[in-house]
Amino acid sequence: MDITRTTVPGVGVLHHCGTRAGQRFGVMVDDAERRSLLIYEPSGDPDVPRQTIIMDRDEADQIAAILSDRSVSDRLAELERRLAELTEKS
Repeated sequence: MDITRTTVPGVGVLHHCGTRAGQRFGVMVDDAERRSLLIYEPSGDPDVPRQTIIMDRDEADQIAAILSDRSVSDRLAELERRLAELTEKS
């Protein structure tokens, strides 16, 4: 996936994402910590989303958990294991 990050002054941070299949979407994190999911038309204006879904932080966290293939505790355990391996090699 191709992801670019852009700071939008006075608004927040916009992450533009493009899939291998050519689909495009964005995630805007505004200064109030809201997340907006921006869906773009494949052949439409690349700067104008077809649809915008606004989520509070906890809603975005729930979607992130669904999209993640592993739970937070599993990811943390993996990071701890990798850190232990790195410190053993030093």
